[in-house]
Amino acid sequence: MAPELTVVIVSYNTRDLTLVALRSLLATTRRTSMRVIVFDNASQDGSADAIAAAFPGVELIRSAENLGFARANNEVIARATSEWILLLNPDTECHEGAVDNLMAFARAHPEAGIYGGRTVFPDGRLNIASCWNRITPWSSFCRMTGLFSLFSGSEFFNPEGIGGWKRDTVRHVDIVVGCFMLLRRELWNRLGGFDLKYFMYGEEADLCLRARRLGFHPMITPDAEIMHIVGAAMNVQSDKLAPVHKARATLIRDHWPAWQVPFGLAMMWLGVGARVIGTSLVGAVVGGRVAQRARAYRAFWAKRRDWLGGYRAAQGRDPDGGPVPAVPPGRPGA
Repeated sequence: MAPELTVVIVSYNTRDLTLVALRSLLATTRRTSMRVIVFDNASQDGSADAIAAAFPGVELIRSAENLGFARANNEVIARATSEWILLLNPDTECHEGAVDNLMAFARAHPEAGIYGGRTVFPDGRLNIASCWNRITPWSSFCRMTGLFSLFSGSEFFNPEGIGGWKRDTVRHVDIVVGCFMLLRRELWNRLGGFDLKYFMYGEEADLCLRARRLGFHPMITPDAEIMHIVGAAMNVQSDKLAPVHKARATLIRDHWPAWQVPFGLAMMWLGVGARVIGTSLVGAVVGGRVAQRARAYRAFWAKRRDWLGGYRAAQGRDPDGGPVPAVPPGRPGA
């Protein structure tokens, strides 16, 4: 029988984690016929050879260059023929029945379009990063002022993180994260896959927001649980600053009304500026890690024109998912 599900794992220098992810996926999925494909993004740690040796039944694509998360997934899914597609991070471990339960949930809720589960850390604590709500003017203000951090358990002050919700109930969300994301291949094709200008971070947010424009309402179920080590492929926290902020600026440009975009970018500018001042003042007194963080923020602030500019369009999409010409560099909204 042809597999009903294609599982796509994009790996980059996560050899041992990817082996564990594959082992747990195969051991805990019992009712779903699936094709598993690993796209290795030019890892330098022997990932490809180790995967080929340990899992000869898993399809392995060895890329000669790092294509990024979005393009790698697009290339793999273009080859898929199954009804369903599951994106799975290499730094995950599936708990018993996670994939089977997510598939059953998806069939029962066709109106959602995109589906995710509950994620936990290795020690069992809740990892909220399985889903988010979209960026709004109010959420941007809360981030700029630090209210989202001060009142992280409040859904009012932490709307993007859906503060207070333990991901233990079925719920509609704006964004399902690509670490564990299920959707029909037909919807993926209709959306045109990931927008390639999102090289790192933001691609699944953009995909889900475009699906919402088509009338779908992504959902989370607690019955599909995995363990997820956030950012295992990023070994320096400061490495996240630029791509996260560039993705955020791009999402604001792509999904906000034009008249609101200057406010969103101003909130980002003020938020980083406030952190530069705050960490510099405190770091001058206490030194240590705070002083190191202050130096990182100052270096990041010096490049503000770059990250506020967001990602340049490599392959844009219109609101209905169809391709549109790339925006020339420097044009407003690029």
